[in-house]
Amino acid sequence: MKNQKQQLVRQILWNRLIAVVEEQANVLLKTAFGPITREAGDLSAGVYDTRGRMLAQAVTGTPGHVNTMATAVAHFLDRFPVHTLKPGDVLVTNDPWMGTGHLFDFVTVTPAFLKKKLIGFFASTCHVIDIGGRGFVAEATSVYEEGLHVPHMKLMSGKKNAPAERNETLFSILMSNVREPMQVRGDILGLVSCNEVATRRLAAMLEEFGLTELDTLGEYIVSSSREAMRAAVRKLPRGTWSASMMLDGYEAPVELRAALTVSGAGIHVDYAGSSPASRFGINSPKCYTDAYTSFGVKCIVAPGIPNNAGSLEIVTVSAPEDSIVHPLRPRAVTARHVIGQMLPELVFDCFDEPLQGQVPAEGAGSMWVLGLSGGPQVEGAKPGATRFNVISIGIGGMGARPGKGGLSTTAFPSGVGAIPVEITEAQSPLLFRRREFAEGSAGAGRHDGGLGAVIEIENTEAAPFSIACATFDRRHNPARGRAGGMDGRVGRVVLASGKVLPGKETYVVPAGDCLIAEMPGGGGYGTKT
Repeated sequence: MKNQKQQLVRQILWNRLIAVVEEQANVLLKTAFGPITREAGDLSAGVYDTRGRMLAQAVTGTPGHVNTMATAVAHFLDRFPVHTLKPGDVLVTNDPWMGTGHLFDFVTVTPAFLKKKLIGFFASTCHVIDIGGRGFVAEATSVYEEGLHVPHMKLMSGKKNAPAERNETLFSILMSNVREPMQVRGDILGLVSCNEVATRRLAAMLEEFGLTELDTLGEYIVSSSREAMRAAVRKLPRGTWSASMMLDGYEAPVELRAALTVSGAGIHVDYAGSSPASRFGINSPKCYTDAYTSFGVKCIVAPGIPNNAGSLEIVTVSAPEDSIVHPLRPRAVTARHVIGQMLPELVFDCFDEPLQGQVPAEGAGSMWVLGLSGGPQVEGAKPGATRFNVISIGIGGMGARPGKGGLSTTAFPSGVGAIPVEITEAQSPLLFRRREFAEGSAGAGRHDGGLGAVIEIENTEAAPFSIACATFDRRHNPARGRAGGMDGRVGRVVLASGKVLPGKETYVVPAGDCLIAEMPGGGGYGTKT
């Protein structure tokens, strides 16, 4: 009876902890300035014990943010030891190799206190619209060209008996180096706010239950999740299975290779044989590679087990140094999700042989980020052209599943939603003439793949605008069908006048012309009868 009561209390505390991080994420959604955070949900939020281990994450968010943030907090604590932190402190970085993989994502960490005693940490991440440099493009050949790098530092400094002091020098540098200073400033303050709300909710929760610390509950969460993940792995066949995938790449096609090993210790994924790092900004830093690899494994092996330090510990990843999945500084990395978001699909391919009949077909993978800009800086524009810098999200189709069709225009594995066209139109003179299913884009099969989207955009002013195609892939290498299913259709980007925009460069859409982007469809599953 005592054990049952203890288990019930733990379950209640777990549910309350999830409620805290969900509120944390929702505060960020409601306070963010940038539409990619506010509308598309490109963010993450989580709670950590005093050792910096992730205990729980908000459901709202992307695996690329959540799973990189799981290890990012430890990097902060290496630079700011626990005993040096005070109430009111907030730490920040956008380091691609110790954060979430590129300069556009800021990670903030806030220590939580109860009666001046440290009880844990809250971390949050979001994508900002601009970080200076070349912008959201893949043309850069080093990270130094890609924008402003903020090393681990204090964003806010706690003061005894006084409000925390904001790092105005950092804000001044940021606002002087980005194209949308108010949006970037607002998003970073939104990160501060969501963490601060969460620290208050956690302290109130512990007081309500008569607790003075979080670490005891944290140890139970981590250890039980670890054991549950191990139990799930023990049900799998033992052995090593390999797969490969071709992607369009930038200056040359990219080959991804993976060998997945299931053993008594857990699951290991080795990317030996994958292409070397690109000269351009499509490389996936190891932290981002780890994040999406772990996510792919967990989707197949144990989707219902909480995602935290314990369950993540069972999946390990290795990759050759300075490969496309483990680039070394100062490689360019802005469009890292071209590679990183394909890795769950590659993991699924590895599982196909040992788990026949249980693995979906390939999907579009990487979402298409349409970086749209206009103004006098665009080639061919007149001085009076409206200056704008906006983002829209193009989403392809998911692969068909063993028992049902693939989901259409659904961003797997990122989970990011589309930004409503009304938002983009309100921020720019652009007009979306079409946003609809790309009919015929899904691979046929016993179960058809998901459809991609087709988007058509024009400028309502008599002025050109530019489109950055940094993240557009699967225009030459389709999502493959499985078990006899057909491949999905490849994507394509053209102008209404007929010109094809073939690569990942930035192109100019002339005044009076329209941009047409057709997203790739998902592969089919099984032979069509």
